[in-house]
Amino acid sequence: MTFEATAKPSHAREANPAFAAALAIAAIAAATLAGAWFFQLVLDIRPCPLCLEQRYAYYLAVPLGALVAWAAARHAPRGVTVAGLLLLALAALANAWLGGYHAGVEWGFWQGPTECSGPVLDLGRAGSLFDNLDKVKVIRCDEVQWRFLGLSLAGYNVLISLAMAALAIWGMARSKRA
Repeated sequence: MTFEATAKPSHAREANPAFAAALAIAAIAAATLAGAWFFQLVLDIRPCPLCLEQRYAYYLAVPLGALVAWAAARHAPRGVTVAGLLLLALAALANAWLGGYHAGVEWGFWQGPTECSGPVLDLGRAGSLFDNLDKVKVIRCDEVQWRFLGLSLAGYNVLISLAMAALAIWGMARSKRA
């Protein structure tokens, strides 16, 4: 028996960067969604329309990340796992851009969408104005409801999305070399 045979047994599982990256992305996305729902349901910090749009990338990343991890664990063709990781990276980068846009709206760098940062225009008929005002609670995109270490939830979304994109890029780069 040679030294190489004893140092690397045949039953030892080789490192699979696509699997690790995809599984980490799915876990991070699930934890981020759990955190968002905790803020909303437990702490009563209501999401604005931009906050809700930023969740879409995470709703995509959880099942797609799990699917790519499953495919990588079953030694699917490298092109399949790289394509899945590329889609995850693009979704995360687009979400980072959206989070950056939202953070800029919060800081007053630019105007946000009129449905959540402009004036409320349609309140119905004049007779039911007060009834409609009592029913409608507009969550504004340009008002920060919570900050920690100077960053709002939109700012943290940028950081989390960039980390997910970096993981996906790392998984693609490492699986190409493997």
